[in-house]
Amino acid sequence: MIRKIERLVLVAVFLVIGFCVSAQDGTYGAYSPYSIYGIGDIAKEGTAYNKSMGGVGIATRNRKFINYTNPAAVTARDSLSFMADFGLDAHNTVFRQGDLRSAHNTFNIYDFVMTFPIYRSSAFMVGLTPFSNVGYDFSSIEKNPEIIGNTGNIEYDSYGNGSVYQAFIGAGVTLWKNLSVGAEAIYYFGNLDKITNMNYSNDSYRSLNSGNEITVRGLTGKFGLQYEQRLGGDMSMIIGATYRLGTNMKGYSKNFRYATQSNVVDSLRHTVDTLSAAGMKFGDEIGIGISVKNGEKWSAELNYIRSDWSNSGFDKTSGFNVAGQSTFSSTVSQSIRAGFEFIPNRNDIRYYFKRCAYRFGAYYDKAYYKLDGNNINSMGVTLGMTLPVHNYHNGISLGMDIGQRANMKNPSMIRERYVSFVIGFNIHDIWFRKVQYQ
Repeated sequence: MIRKIERLVLVAVFLVIGFCVSAQDGTYGAYSPYSIYGIGDIAKEGTAYNKSMGGVGIATRNRKFINYTNPAAVTARDSLSFMADFGLDAHNTVFRQGDLRSAHNTFNIYDFVMTFPIYRSSAFMVGLTPFSNVGYDFSSIEKNPEIIGNTGNIEYDSYGNGSVYQAFIGAGVTLWKNLSVGAEAIYYFGNLDKITNMNYSNDSYRSLNSGNEITVRGLTGKFGLQYEQRLGGDMSMIIGATYRLGTNMKGYSKNFRYATQSNVVDSLRHTVDTLSAAGMKFGDEIGIGISVKNGEKWSAELNYIRSDWSNSGFDKTSGFNVAGQSTFSSTVSQSIRAGFEFIPNRNDIRYYFKRCAYRFGAYYDKAYYKLDGNNINSMGVTLGMTLPVHNYHNGISLGMDIGQRANMKNPSMIRERYVSFVIGFNIHDIWFRKVQYQ
């Protein structure tokens, strides 16, 4: 009976994936008018396991799932096992500003991570995941009758896309049974395009095409620790902390402006600026967390994360502070996250759904920038579960995030209400078991 349920789960998941792909609107890593600023929307770290618990993970030690939000957590594992995780994300958003409404959907792979043991209580991990995403496309027409009377119709169009990815390699070790420490090297890379067009219907006027093509590179490190204190029985408390170094951005920004008339293109501006010379920086980040768990029955966790982007250099750099839009200023981002997991009976051999893990969480995020002096805040709730598949700790994790960014109190702000669905595939196998003969 359980095997039949597992097969049905696999078929249902692949049907959902097929539906999400068919519903995909565009090829954006993310889609939001707020991603026009800075390096776009900062992606939340973590697998489907983390995302369905509000994004917590700093104090998580779970040997059945990869938790790369804290490099020290890689040591919480079966000592002979290979583990991998990759996930898919479908993001559905409804935008509103005054009486204007629109909607957009995106579908992407959001991470691939694998880990295996090194020696005794140490372990290694490597992965690739988005760090930030740019995605927007909006247009308007000139409505001033005096201008239209002289030039004819004018259409303004702005669009952007691209992502900054982070490839990381890290390791952790457990010391004195209770204390685990870890470190990872992170390499940022990616391209961001932000384009603005002004098109005239009257061929007597030259249409203008301008924008920035940005190439981003960077290298930094992240450190983590976790301390687990037994409380009696299967109960324990874990305290965790992480710190990611700020780093200078490398790469360049190509700023251009072309005029087009009757298939004749004139270059009005074409400059290339190096990001390091402009003093561009990624913000550092510190996170702390505390969790309480009762063996593999249940766990609860609370995290706080703070990242300082006030010296990023975005405010005065073309391509990061978009001219003609709201006044942009980088600041300190903060996040509070909470999550809870419950498993009725992981070893139940009769009832499949008693073996499943059920999760919920909540979060409140303050973005790394302000617009016209206003903070851009997000809040939401998450739900999720993991469906066991076959042997060991293989499973399919499903998650849902329901939230809102910004509000309509300020007429210049755009409110976003969204529902995100994540699917994570947890792959687990014993690779390092020695065969013994008698």
